[in-house]
Amino acid sequence: MDMSTPAGQPAASGERVPAEFGAVRRNGVMSFHLWAPKQAGVSLLIDGRDPLPMRRESGGRFTLITAAPVGTRYRFLLPDGSTVPDPASRFQPDDVHGPSEVMASDAFDWSDANWRGLPWHEAVIYELHIGTFTPDGTFRAAAAKLPYLKSLGVTAIEVMPVGDFPGRWSWGYDGVLLFAPDSCYGRPEDLKAFVDRAHSLGIAVLLDVVYNHFGPEGNYLPLLAPAHTTRHVTPWGEAVDYGRRETPSMRDLVLANVRMWIGEFHLDGLRIDAAHEIRDSEPGHILTAIAEAARIAGGGRTVHLVLESARLEAVRVSAKGAFDGQWNDDLHHALHAAVTGESGKDYADYAGRPDVLARALAEGFQAGRGKGDKEALSPSAFVSFLQNHDQIGNRAHGDRIGTLAPLKARRAAAAAYLLAPQIPMLFQGEEWAAATPFPFFSDLAPAFASAVRDGRVAAFEVDPDDLLDPFAPQTFAAAKLDWSEQRQSRHARVLDWYRAILRVRRREIAPLVVGIRRAGAWTVDDGVIRIRWEGEAKDLMLTLNLAAEPAPLSAPPRGRVIWQEGRITNGLCPPWFVAWSVRRRG
Repeated sequence: MDMSTPAGQPAASGERVPAEFGAVRRNGVMSFHLWAPKQAGVSLLIDGRDPLPMRRESGGRFTLITAAPVGTRYRFLLPDGSTVPDPASRFQPDDVHGPSEVMASDAFDWSDANWRGLPWHEAVIYELHIGTFTPDGTFRAAAAKLPYLKSLGVTAIEVMPVGDFPGRWSWGYDGVLLFAPDSCYGRPEDLKAFVDRAHSLGIAVLLDVVYNHFGPEGNYLPLLAPAHTTRHVTPWGEAVDYGRRETPSMRDLVLANVRMWIGEFHLDGLRIDAAHEIRDSEPGHILTAIAEAARIAGGGRTVHLVLESARLEAVRVSAKGAFDGQWNDDLHHALHAAVTGESGKDYADYAGRPDVLARALAEGFQAGRGKGDKEALSPSAFVSFLQNHDQIGNRAHGDRIGTLAPLKARRAAAAAYLLAPQIPMLFQGEEWAAATPFPFFSDLAPAFASAVRDGRVAAFEVDPDDLLDPFAPQTFAAAKLDWSEQRQSRHARVLDWYRAILRVRRREIAPLVVGIRRAGAWTVDDGVIRIRWEGEAKDLMLTLNLAAEPAPLSAPPRGRVIWQEGRITNGLCPPWFVAWSVRRRG
């Protein structure tokens, strides 16, 4: 039977009800929906059956209702005889060029009915990559490690992108099918089981999503619809076209994806990659619509949204904004430059600048900050880190900070960000000083791989032989965490230290964060940083010498000291000194 179907979930306020995308089962009836205004006709091609012509409707929508049980594999047949997978496929068992599989979105047996989410001020985020977090590199293997993360003190996990990408391994930022968890990691129900298990342990799960571009291989959308625009150019080419307001559009497709992750997969939030490259000059910016759609899809659950942007998104992360936080690259660069001594490229403006470090800790990310923003943003509007996938992987050899700085320096830097009122984020393996690198890796077809290799050689200005080949199997294998390192005494001591300091954060800092609503007041005297954040009942104070040389200290830390690295002697603040203290107001 060939007929149109009613629209699905309500759109966010101010949005027209969007068209449905992909294979949708409702009340036992299966309908197929494809947005393909560039094609004069489309047929549904189900394995073992003759092509079924689809009905063309307004806006270039093609629809069809037909019998198709769960597990059915299908493609769309175009007039030129070529076939394409479903751009809204929920699963690709044979990778991005293969057929799509019909899924039962409502079949998973959830056990998290009582889960209502995590208060943002309690967040301790752990960023992980499913393919390298465990030897197996699957959702199920990662789920088995969740009790370990609970014991560490982690309260939220940020999973690097899982949308289907070409090949056997990838960071995830060259994905092309937004709705389909990559089959390398398991089936969609395995991801749901991962989220369900996390919720049973009181851990929230956020997903890193890429809405600023598609990968170079396997993106069939441009054959079907106006997915990109020449009005804006990004580092990856033409920008995704969010300027169109008719239905369907890329706007509808992405909002449907947001609703799926939050509603169907019960995710607790999203991290938006490179938000500054998501271009929309029309009223009602797509980022605003994403935030509203996510919170509506969450129902009674608390949903958290985080931006990664090259500019300060002050309006979006303010108390009146729709996003909870933004990555604080300034703090990373300042901490990294201080403990490693690196001063080239990204670190030129941070090396030897304790004032910049103080400002990044006290006030947050600075890029593009306007007048008056300092008072508008609370510290919890920023996510802080000493390492993340970008800052490790975008080095020629993916070397971690453990190979670049001494232990005392790393502990001081970690203590500075882990107990600050910003929201801390660890990168997988950081908690035991993992020796394994995290280089960039991908598995694109040769025609695309050569261009990526050339681009990385040019970016790092090195001989090709001195750069890890991102497409070599051994590069991906090297990035897998070696969990046996935890049994070695030097790694075990670091792990014990991280567990101890995260206990202090949970006991002392988390209750204060919710009451600290403005930037800290900071000074730098002879290289020693002092910062005071005003809370409702208590002030939080930091004394920090993040340098390899001692410095004069005019007065000892005030209040009750809750964590200290190093000891003050003869009025001198020793190298790599950190003291956190609290003092009751009044």
